[in-house]
Amino acid sequence: MKRRSRGASVSGAGLPFARRARSGQVSPSRVKTLSPAGAITPTGTWSLGTRAGDFVFVAGMRGIDPKTKTLVRGAEARTMRAFLNMKLIAESEGATLRDAVRIVVYVTEMHRLRPIVNRVQKALWGQGPYPPRTIIEVSCLNQDDIVEVEGTFYAPVKR
Repeated sequence: MKRRSRGASVSGAGLPFARRARSGQVSPSRVKTLSPAGAITPTGTWSLGTRAGDFVFVAGMRGIDPKTKTLVRGAEARTMRAFLNMKLIAESEGATLRDAVRIVVYVTEMHRLRPIVNRVQKALWGQGPYPPRTIIEVSCLNQDDIVEVEGTFYAPVKR
């Protein structure tokens, strides 16, 4: 018997590709796709975030203004916007920044941007405690951007 996976299609080349997930779609394993109102719009084959059980996973967010769909000007403002974009996705599932169990920050110039990331985190988290963070210097980000941040949040499912 030939089995066909649900939610996938096959291209002319015979390679599977996923259809764009809509907000609130739930996989057979009960992984919920997130795309809350006011968030940026994915420009490719990725979702803004997912909920899997008590955890919310937010994709890499950059400093894109959700209203204009353009990068915010200025390194600090752009970094703040990236964190606020991540925060919006987490909050859509009841998590706060204090519920971050881990964040990863990608920057294109460690020596220049790490102090900016630290200032933005201090502005958002206050005196702490701060979540575990990994910061990685990369050679390039999409649209020649300078910073991208992703996070994992603990947000127990309301029963």
